[in-house]
Amino acid sequence: MVARNTLLAAPPYPVEKALKRLGENLRTARLRRRLTIDEVAQKVGAGRRAISEAEKGKPSTSVAIYVALLWTFDLLSDFEMLADPSRDAEGLLLALSREGARARRRKGLNNDF
Repeated sequence: MVARNTLLAAPPYPVEKALKRLGENLRTARLRRRLTIDEVAQKVGAGRRAISEAEKGKPSTSVAIYVALLWTFDLLSDFEMLADPSRDAEGLLLALSREGARARRRKGLNNDF
């Protein structure tokens, strides 16, 4: 028997919560547009089950399904801001703290070729 990915079986609570919220938001977006799951599935090019599972926030649902749903509802611009390096405060601080560590003293120019 193949062992299941533990992230899929029991994701950390904040991950599970974020996926459920995303699924709820996608469902709300679909209902506000008065679209059926079948209509959305056809537009995305996926099965009805994949759309339903995304709306439930299932961690096993492909990220491509989530992104395609955002595209379907014209919400993709928000997704593009995820993990934007310019908004990563911790990463920027770490990069700045390492900046001086790699600098080396320049040697004088030498005309020997």
